Amino acid sequence: MANEVIEQAHADLASGQAWRARDLLCKHLETAADAEALAVLGGVLYGMGDLPAAGAAWFGTAKRGAEVDEAIKAWREHHDEHFGNMWRSLPRSVRRSPAVPRVEALKRKAIERDELDGKEPYVAPKPQKQGIDAALVVAYIIAALLMVCAAVGLVQILSWMTPGS
Repeated sequence: MANEVIEQAHADLASGQAWRARDLLCKHLETAADAEALAVLGGVLYGMGDLPAAGAAWFGTAKRGAEVDEAIKAWREHHDEHFGNMWRSLPRSVRRSPAVPRVEALKRKAIERDELDGKEPYVAPKPQKQGIDAALVVAYIIAALLMVCAAVGLVQILSWMTPGS
């Protein structure tokens, strides 16, 4: 799945649709902690001229270089070095994954800053289940049918055991 997303993003870029590549990668990164997709997203955003967003994406990767440094600097300046705002600007998958030490350091600083600002400290939201779990519904229906069959069977057995019924 991740490779398909990255391949499609590259195809979108090749066809001159950087916005489509950006949207595809952002959607993928809402749920997937994918360092390669994050690095590609940073490149897409950088190419689109959105240096602060590119910096936020690249901050969550191990990628290095002049473009990365330039984008991260723009991201820091955009948020006036406010750690809470910088933290909240990171893609969700980056905030949920403690894989990069500097992301964890930013999280600690963001919590401290939010406490100084009188805000509730940031706590990563737990993924919520969406919709109804079909397997659970089927299991409940089967359990209810088994209970009905057991009750009918018990009544039938009792009627056989009782003379004159």
